Amino acid sequence: MTDIFKEQLVKRNPNTQDRLMKAAIIIGVALIFLLTMQFAPMFAPIISIAAGFGAYIFIGRLKREYEYSFTNGELDIDVIYNRSSRKRVFTGQVRNFELMAHIDDTRHQNSFASVAESKDYSTGTPSERSYVFIANYDNKRQKIIIEPNNEMLEAIAKSLTRSKFYPKQ
Repeated sequence: MTDIFKEQLVKRNPNTQDRLMKAAIIIGVALIFLLTMQFAPMFAPIISIAAGFGAYIFIGRLKREYEYSFTNGELDIDVIYNRSSRKRVFTGQVRNFELMAHIDDTRHQNSFASVAESKDYSTGTPSERSYVFIANYDNKRQKIIIEPNNEMLEAIAKSLTRSKFYPKQ
């Protein structure tokens, strides 16, 4: 039997929440600088440098990419922050998914709506490649949005039964 391995990188587009967070961080650093200049001018350079470094770290975490790795029926999703640090956000056997369908599939909207917890590991903008699957992860039933390319989608589809996979019509 041959091993199946597919990998894909998806860059997250900045959304309004990310832009607001970035603006709030910059305003916060400016306020910290002004307050330290007013009340503790001797410590202003040290505190301002520390606040600037913290802002750099937090703004960098707003730059995200998702890596999908499919290996012999197991799907792993990692988030990569600022192209430097990585964290696993999902791992699961594809055959255990309840269902997987295109995000615009009207036949399964009730199933998607019945799931309380939703995670978006895609570009953030629904597209022709956006798919949703329902799986149990961390002892919770979750709806997860991904954007697999054709190779990844074919590999996932081979691991799912036809009664669980609904490609775009």
